[in-house]
Amino acid sequence: MITRRHALKNLALATGSVALAPVLVHAQAPAAAPAAPAMEGVFKLPPLGYDYNALEPYIDADTMKIHHDKHHAAYVSKLNVAIAGAPGLEKKSIEEILSNLDAVPEAVRTEIRNQGGGHANHSLFWQILKKNENGKPSGDLAKAIDVNFGSFDKFQDAFNAAAAKVFGSGWAWLVWKDKKLGVESSANQDSPLSSGGVPLMGIDVWEHAYYLKYQNRRPDYIKAFQNVINWDFVADRYSKVSKA
Repeated sequence: MITRRHALKNLALATGSVALAPVLVHAQAPAAAPAAPAMEGVFKLPPLGYDYNALEPYIDADTMKIHHDKHHAAYVSKLNVAIAGAPGLEKKSIEEILSNLDAVPEAVRTEIRNQGGGHANHSLFWQILKKNENGKPSGDLAKAIDVNFGSFDKFQDAFNAAAAKVFGSGWAWLVWKDKKLGVESSANQDSPLSSGGVPLMGIDVWEHAYYLKYQNRRPDYIKAFQNVINWDFVADRYSKVSKA
């Protein structure tokens, strides 16, 4: 029987010893953005996997470049510093670490929660993005959304509301938790993994994710985001975790 722990390992987005699966990284666009400078340490900055302008006009190239090459890179760098202060954690995936923060030494727990969450959240974020205007889920995921939310439109309403209501910086998520789909939000870089869920898809509502194009108009960014969700990737992720 596949356990939740095994499912998390199968869904691992970035670990010290296992690179992101090429099929997930490169399937979204034929040309890959230039790789950021190599990071020192156990955890690595994953490649974006597509051009910075691949999501325009919904998310602009400048935002993608700064978001990936600067913000995510900073989370990885700081996470590696924190991990160095907790011998033994370097052998675990970031998903395993975030799923059991109580086991992290208290001296570095907050830093690993923040920086590790930033790394895990963004590693998933790049993979769920693909220009997909008016896209919708299909197959088992579409059926599960209908069962859990009533319809895709009702899911979108719940998801968009969760994203709009985040106070300050954070995320809104479609999660698999307690054997069902749900929508929740998290503050800062907290991950649903830390509260017993598995994130399937999420929107970053930190200002660095949208301010260059949308300024203070977060609702416009949330609306535009619906056109850049790689529902095939989300459906595959749902298929794996729901069978665990």
